[in-house]
Amino acid sequence: MSPQASPARILITGASGCVGQHIAEQLLRETDAQLLLWLRDPAKLTAVPADHPRITLLVGDLRDPEPHRAAIASATRIIHTATAWGDPERAQQVNVVAVKQMLAATDPAVLEQVVYFSTASILNRDLELLPEAMAYGTEYIQTKAQCLGELEQHPLAKRIVAVFPTLVFGGRVDRGGPFPTSYLTEGLKEGARWLWLAKWLRADASFHFIHAADIARVCVHLATSPHQANPEVGQGAVRRLVLGQPAVTVNDTVKRLCRWRRSWLPPVGVDLQGWLIEGLIKLLRIEVNAWDRFSIRQRHFVHDPISPPERFGLVSHAPTLEAVFEDAGLPHRG
Repeated sequence: MSPQASPARILITGASGCVGQHIAEQLLRETDAQLLLWLRDPAKLTAVPADHPRITLLVGDLRDPEPHRAAIASATRIIHTATAWGDPERAQQVNVVAVKQMLAATDPAVLEQVVYFSTASILNRDLELLPEAMAYGTEYIQTKAQCLGELEQHPLAKRIVAVFPTLVFGGRVDRGGPFPTSYLTEGLKEGARWLWLAKWLRADASFHFIHAADIARVCVHLATSPHQANPEVGQGAVRRLVLGQPAVTVNDTVKRLCRWRRSWLPPVGVDLQGWLIEGLIKLLRIEVNAWDRFSIRQRHFVHDPISPPERFGLVSHAPTLEAVFEDAGLPHRG
């Protein structure tokens, strides 16, 4: 009789974030894996018990892996969600340098797979790197694009799955519940306040979205399945998966939000032409950078293929905007 295999040891960076906590909660509930949770502030861990016997906290900054070198080397799987934006120097150190340092601390004889988090904003429709990402991108966009290029050439490239979340919902608008609230969900309540204006406008634009629970569902599937060389056609060594539900238009989103908020929708509206967008930017005193202006010109941030949970034979937690509104606890009226 062969000896029973040891449980997986899964390292999750950014473990106190919205997506990180969803991943940790699902892994703790559905697997027997040992979880190594790398985070800066244990007080922010709310979805799983920090003292659980299968959880080990690695407290510290991603830029200083030295205290956790032994734990990193023991990991059979890594789910790297941690990221930084805002400060260019910190973004470079966290989003590029720290990733290389972490991979250098792994044991190639032990490590089976790395699920690396990027952003769908740096990819075009065909999942190729957007030239504009480096030309116009913020420090966050540029460092994510740079890191992806470097990972394609990394010795561990064939063990890496890069996931590219689209617009991420998660948590509740009132910040209640066990999971942190994503930036997009936080903005739902504020967005609903501007519905009186938005419903009079029409925009030729579309996008994908995904709930943090569904990102976790895909990541848990990847982390608990045998890793294989990239099976995706037309890609490099690193597998690219854009995580999102089927695309929705901006106009349809406004319509569904009006229906949810029980707000009357006018049958016709004003098309958002370039001059009108510029006028609204000035009127509302909105700060825009080069990447914002590219996004306004681009309008359609859609990808093919996309990878919702259903692509892996799973069931989405929030496959529709209505399910997102319900999960977020968005009131039906202001």
